[in-house]
Parts: sequence; C-alpha cells; structure tokens
Amino acid sequence: MDPVPIDANGLQSRLAAKFKVVLINPYELGRQPFALAEPAAWLKRAGFEVGCIDLSLQKLDAAELEQTSLVAIYVGMHTGTRIAIEALPRIKKLSPKAHLCAYGLYAPMNELLFKSLGMQTVLGGEFEPALLNLAQRLRNGRVYAKQVEPVVNLKKISFVLPERSVLPVLQRYARLELPDGESKLVGFAEASRGCRHLCRHCPVVPVYQGRFRIVPAEVVLADIRQQIAMGAQHISFGDPDFFNGPTHALKIARALHSEFRGVTYDATIKVQHLIENAGLLPELKNTGCLFITSAVESVDDRVLEYLAKNHSSEDFNRVVALMHHVGIAFAPTFVAFTPWTTLEGYIELLRRIADLDLVESVPPVQLSLRLLIPAGSYLLQLPGFRDLIGDFDPVLLGYPWQHRDPRVDRLQYETQSMVEQSNKLPRGEIFERIWQMAHSALGIPASALPESKNQISIPRLSEPWYCCAEPTHQQLQSF
Repeated sequence: MDPVPIDANGLQSRLAAKFKVVLINPYELGRQPFALAEPAAWLKRAGFEVGCIDLSLQKLDAAELEQTSLVAIYVGMHTGTRIAIEALPRIKKLSPKAHLCAYGLYAPMNELLFKSLGMQTVLGGEFEPALLNLAQRLRNGRVYAKQVEPVVNLKKISFVLPERSVLPVLQRYARLELPDGESKLVGFAEASRGCRHLCRHCPVVPVYQGRFRIVPAEVVLADIRQQIAMGAQHISFGDPDFFNGPTHALKIARALHSEFRGVTYDATIKVQHLIENAGLLPELKNTGCLFITSAVESVDDRVLEYLAKNHSSEDFNRVVALMHHVGIAFAPTFVAFTPWTTLEGYIELLRRIADLDLVESVPPVQLSLRLLIPAGSYLLQLPGFRDLIGDFDPVLLGYPWQHRDPRVDRLQYETQSMVEQSNKLPRGEIFERIWQMAHSALGIPASALPESKNQISIPRLSEPWYCCAEPTHQQLQSF
C-alpha cells in the first residue's frame, strides 16, 4: 500500500519553488569524491539544481544551504561519519526546512543513530537511483512519514559520467609526492564498488556482503579523460580492491596507458589477489602503476585468522618480494592494535617492517591504529567476541574495547599522541621513536634496527591512507 502523504499544507508553493539539492562530503582521504560527482550527474540530468560542499576544503555556506530542499551527506568512511555527525546541528540551523539524507557505506550501518539525530532518509550500496527517486518525490510534493526508498540497494545500476564541475578544483586535493621532490596533480577514479571477500573487520562487508559492482570501463575512462583535461597527471583508483575483477581492471589500465602514456596510477589490491594474479603484475608496471596499497593488517597468523584475511604472515613476505621484483612500490596498511595484540607481537610487526625495508613505505599513523568495530561488523559473529567489547558507543561509532593487558592500550595511546605531534618529522625518525616506546612498554632494552638498504621514499599521496582513525580536533571544527 502506498504510504499516506503528510504535511499536505503548502505543497503548491513548495512545488512552485525551485528545488535545490546540496551534496556534502565530510572527508575522504583528500580525494575529489566520486560519491558526490556521480549522484550530482544523475540529479543534474533530471533537471535539479545541485550544489556540493566538501568539508575537507570548504566551510558550510549559509547562502548555499538556506534555500536548499534536500541535503544529502555522504558518509563513506568512519572519519567522515564522525565529522558529519558533528556538523549536523549547524547544517540543520542553516537549512531548517531541508529534508536530510545520509548516504554511503556507513549510512545503513548507523541507520538507527542517524534517524535519531533527525535524518529522514538513509541510503547505502548503489544509492544513486534511490537518491534520485527521493529528490523527485520531494519535488513533486510526495512527502511520507516513513522512508520508502530501500536502505540498501545492491542491484546493478547504469553509471553515467560524473559531474566534477560542481566540486573544488583538483589543485586543492591531495597530490602525488615523488622521491625526487617533485609532485603531480592527482585525479581519483572508481572502477568498482563493494568487494567479493568477507574480511570480518571490513566496513564494506556488512553492506555488500561479498558482492561488488563494476563501473563500466567507458564511464571510468571518460571520467579519467575529463580529469586529465583538468590537469591530472596521476590517477588514484579508489576501489576497495582493484583486482576484484582483474580483467576489468586490466582493460582500464591498458586503455589509460594507450591514450595517456605519461599518466601514472596507483590502486588498492588484496594480498591474496596479488599472489593469485602475480603474472599480471608486470603489465601493471608497464602500464604505469607506481605503487599498490594493500591491507596487510597484521603479521600474526592468529590475528589474521580472526580477521578472515585469507593470507598468512609468510604471504606478506612473499608479496613484498613480488613487488620488489616487478618494480612496483608496495604500501602496506595495518591495524596495529587489536584485542589480540601482544607487546611482543607489536614489536615483531615493527621488526618485520624494518627487516623488509618498508619503514619509508608505511605512514606512521598506520602504526597507531586501533581496531574499529562498527555496527554490523562480522567480528560480532566470532564466538566469545562480545565478551571482549562494551556496548555500542554512538560517539565512537563502534563497540569500545579495552585490552586485557593495560600496557597495550597505554602504548597505543602514547603512540597515537606521539605520531600526531611529530607529523613533520621524517618517517624513519618517527619509526625509531615507536621502536623505543614499544620496547620500553615491555620493559626490555631496544635492539638496534637493521640498517635500511633504501633510504629513498616511495611515491606517495600527500594525504596518508587510513579509513578508521579518530578525526582531529581541527577536522571536527572546520565546518
């Protein structure tokens, strides 16, 4: 049965007014967000006036928001979601009559929280059709007491060329920093969404549940083409895993290299996929891949099993050797602190990074990250896991936990604080400090670190890769 409309008074005047949609991005790793550019294109094609605000670069604009009928906030990351919640009261104040929508990966996981905060619509998965439907029915005066769009849509959709003209220029976003001191302007593209794996700690899993959706190659390439016309010299692929569909990924890489020989790229690829597709790595190198980010997470096989990573500690060594042989820089990421981490295990992680000559490849923030357990996390399915955690914390946006060894929690806090205060120092110097702190926590003298065979840093983005760190005070006050 069709829901009964509410608030029928004044519909005629509302319909006569120009309907404006504002899309807001709180934070997304210094990227010009595809998740604003793509829905903006859908909405503009349907005749809507669309504005975009990127809170990582801009402040909430009263002039932009005061005549807005629909405000949709993209929450694709934990950090961005925390910032969105902090910004929500000001958004309501500046746009008191607007319908409020949260969309993106973290929206359905936090549906009850968002609705308790005044969000009327929550959308996840392939959200564009539902967001467009929401805008159309609001424009036509069909206002309902309850949400009628699906909270999660995993059906295939027809992607269109993203509308990037409504976003800040590429020059304002993260840049590629090269070992020779030069930098390149970066464009950001997505060739797929979701993931076909079920890593228990991953926030993609509760929404996509082992499925992924490709963006057609012609759309991806047209998007890259328009960003190169804007000055992009390097493309960073934002897919959760570029090799979820290796045939699709290689098709795009080949076409990119064929058309733009001087343009380089980077991607995120799972350790398991790198090993399974080792024969494809030389072609990635030959088509301009400078570095690969991979969620290694731990060097403890027991922890890797809890996280369902489907790779082993030895596989990490193997992948480093593969990358070195092919000549692609490797940028591993870690969840250094978990309920199962020991001080000895943390020191072993540091030792492995040093032994594999990866100190320059790991942003120090990676060595301070604490396991985040969001609503719906597959970690909650582990037998006995709930005994290790507290009740869901709406401020943390996750289940808090304390380590059974208080020294581990103390080291995590001290490491995080030191990294935040030392972000201008060279990575090697920060790593040395963490090495000393870890041994001090265990009450043993620190052995000498192995001498690095490669003091040259790898190509890297100016915005470090992480998805679940605490927002900084500056981020929370920036809007």
